[in-house]
Amino acid sequence: MTVLRLRDYQRASLAALRGAWERGGDAGRLVVLPTGAGKSLVIAALARETLAQAPLARVAIVTHSRELVAQNFAALKRHWPEAPAGIFSAGLGRREAGAQVLVCSIQSVADRLAAVGARDLVIVDEAHLIPRSAETRYGRFLAGLAALAPAMRVAGFTATPYRLDSGRLDEGPGRLFSGIAYEADTGDLIRRGYLSPLVSKATLTQLDVTGIGRRGGDYIPSELEAAVNHDWITKAAVAELAEYGRDRRAWLAFCAGLAHAASVRDAVRGEGYSCETVEGGTPRRERDRILAAFRAGEIRCLTSVGVLGTGFDAPAVDLVALLRPTRSTGLYVQQVGRALRPAPGKADALILDYAGLVRMHGPVDAVTVRTAEAVRGGAGGLRAKPCPGCGALIALNASTCEACWTEPEAEREPGHDAAADDELPILSGAALPPARPADGPAPEAEWRPVVSWSLERAPDGLDVVLDWDEGAREGCWRVRLRPEGRGYEREKAVLWWRGLGGGRDAPMDAAGFLAAADTLEAPGAIRVTEKALSREMACRTADGRILGDVHRLAERAA
Repeated sequence: MTVLRLRDYQRASLAALRGAWERGGDAGRLVVLPTGAGKSLVIAALARETLAQAPLARVAIVTHSRELVAQNFAALKRHWPEAPAGIFSAGLGRREAGAQVLVCSIQSVADRLAAVGARDLVIVDEAHLIPRSAETRYGRFLAGLAALAPAMRVAGFTATPYRLDSGRLDEGPGRLFSGIAYEADTGDLIRRGYLSPLVSKATLTQLDVTGIGRRGGDYIPSELEAAVNHDWITKAAVAELAEYGRDRRAWLAFCAGLAHAASVRDAVRGEGYSCETVEGGTPRRERDRILAAFRAGEIRCLTSVGVLGTGFDAPAVDLVALLRPTRSTGLYVQQVGRALRPAPGKADALILDYAGLVRMHGPVDAVTVRTAEAVRGGAGGLRAKPCPGCGALIALNASTCEACWTEPEAEREPGHDAAADDELPILSGAALPPARPADGPAPEAEWRPVVSWSLERAPDGLDVVLDWDEGAREGCWRVRLRPEGRGYEREKAVLWWRGLGGGRDAPMDAAGFLAAADTLEAPGAIRVTEKALSREMACRTADGRILGDVHRLAERAA
């Protein structure tokens, strides 16, 4: 039997879920995991461990589309090949209702309780798509199954435990969940190397939503599309998209309507790149063909309306263009989440925020249920502020900008001129890698080849010792790494590990770095820039990539 190896946070999510159930009360609990955090593995482990504890238990894994049913079933069998699993989905032409672990679409099973039969555990994937009202397919289905098996437990998995039209999934009348059992931290998973780092660039083209009406908390779709779908705006936005995306391999553009998506598609083609549109009305076979070609790298860009924001798995996506203004925090997080999955050769993913979503909702790793509720309720003010030093958007409560180490003045008001922001980090300061200096090195600084280097144990971590002049004290510098630290300290260690050729998953402690020292690549060159009150040291690899960016107060080795 295969062994499912879970990461610590994945194991913690299952432990928290079981703990919540054991404490009693309503059996419905939520597990919040960011896109790319291995949700399918956790679901497989939950189903498998349920059967291990109770061999006659029956499990249902429910979601909202045939594509997700197919994905979930494939993932289940990949992680657990001997699973006694089957599919119930009209769209897939399979009705294996008797399977002990049944992967199904809500549309196919909502009114077929007799066929599905009693279930001891129901796992709902993409739970944020469940309306609050009990008079929905999900509500009727879960209530019907609970009548067949009163002790039935329900686990909902999502990256966003809230909806724009009905607020939190675990609050209010008709709720199907009574609380969040576990929530993983996006920034922490990025710092630990489990998710792809995100970066964001300001766009000169900004979509104006002034005067657009709202319905159900979000902008009225017809008015929104009419406001943003103008040829000159689209061409300007796509010109920037093409410029930023030239060296990136897989782009997603989220648009405001069918006509808008078609206009963006045509403009991308006009820039010389392959592009297709996927929307709710795209015929099934055509959609499958397009998505397969996109995953294979045969199509550079997809424009999307109302789809691909949830459940779409394409790890190679390294650029997301936000061209649909929205007050839905969940939609914002789900769209950005398409770029979080790591992939071979993917250093990071770029988010182009034409719609001002970072300012409205905040850095994606700082979004909480509370901030989402504030936006939904129409609370004024912005969720991020620009750093006065480098223009990066940082969380409102950040006391220091991790991109440039500037301490923003407390009374400084967030600016509104998008063109003034050079870089708009999609992550809060705690999750950001240090930024490269905007103006380059001081004239007196020059790159010097590294002639020798080493890793050395330090009292609170380890040092990277770099020598550009063998034996001369002036030419020997050290950079302190703290792999066991949090926030910027951990991110810095991860960046150096990757830059030295160590791979995606950096060791969690200094001992792991030191044990692998002989397998790492030698840095190529360093430069030291004298400042008024400090020195800055930067390093680059042999092939010219900046490694670790700028480190202030670099110390000469003794």
